[in-house]
Amino acid sequence: MDPSDRFALTRRCLVGTGLGAVAAGSAGSAWAQGTPNPAEAPMKPGTLTTAPVSQAGLSPRLTLHAIDNFHGTPGAGMVCDLAMHDGQGYKPIKTVTTAPTGRTAEPLLVDEAFKPGRYELVMHFEDYFAKLGVALPKPNFLSLVPIRFQIRDAGQRYHLPVLFTPWGYSYYRGS
Repeated sequence: MDPSDRFALTRRCLVGTGLGAVAAGSAGSAWAQGTPNPAEAPMKPGTLTTAPVSQAGLSPRLTLHAIDNFHGTPGAGMVCDLAMHDGQGYKPIKTVTTAPTGRTAEPLLVDEAFKPGRYELVMHFEDYFAKLGVALPKPNFLSLVPIRFQIRDAGQRYHLPVLFTPWGYSYYRGS
């Protein structure tokens, strides 16, 4: 090993130190905490099979990436409603469903539809997890989750990564 890499952690060095067995052993406890057993689940989320496409050189736009932290996969099949605030309330623009990559087939907003303003993206968490056969309380802690954000400069690209589980979520402005 190169001396400058002596602190680099790799799977191989963790297995060599015995930590690989700890990681493998802790996976079994996750099943006991309510994670659906893949053999029993009616469906399971897909895995990322292709790399994301570069956004370099594309026009300004709003894009979304749903990331299912509960399963550790892209949030494929997540239904989302996009609305824009018109001064009185949020006016629906469109409803989209995420692709196998957890992204939408087309940008949420692009070209003349992409303009400054206040927006709300409502994500259908409860329906998403129900389709995957995840046992949730009725009603679930999170059902329809509104994410509100503002576009100030329509000359820039805005990316909205959303990481979620049945009990929590986080989001940020990506690049």
